[in-house]
Amino acid sequence: PDFARAQKYLPKGQGAILGFGIKGGQDAAIKFIDNVKLASHLANVLDAKTLVIHPATTTHSQLSPEEQQASGVTPDFIRVSVGLED
Repeated sequence: PDFARAQKYLPKGQGAILGFGIKGGQDAAIKFIDNVKLASHLANVLDAKTLVIHPATTTHSQLSPEEQQASGVTPDFIRVSVGLED
């Protein structure tokens, strides 16, 4: 829905960030992340490496559960930022 805006503000291209929920809630999300082998488990913003994080316990951990929910961060949510690796 924001493709035109992305083209306007990011004319050289956009990054690849994927977000998804996983069955089993927070425990399953953390287990999934801990078992990922091809990405780093880091909460670095603007990193060139592929990263996988659990926002509820990292980047959004200072927010209350209600604030997390309002921002789209749920206990089962995982974010993958695709990097530049070969």
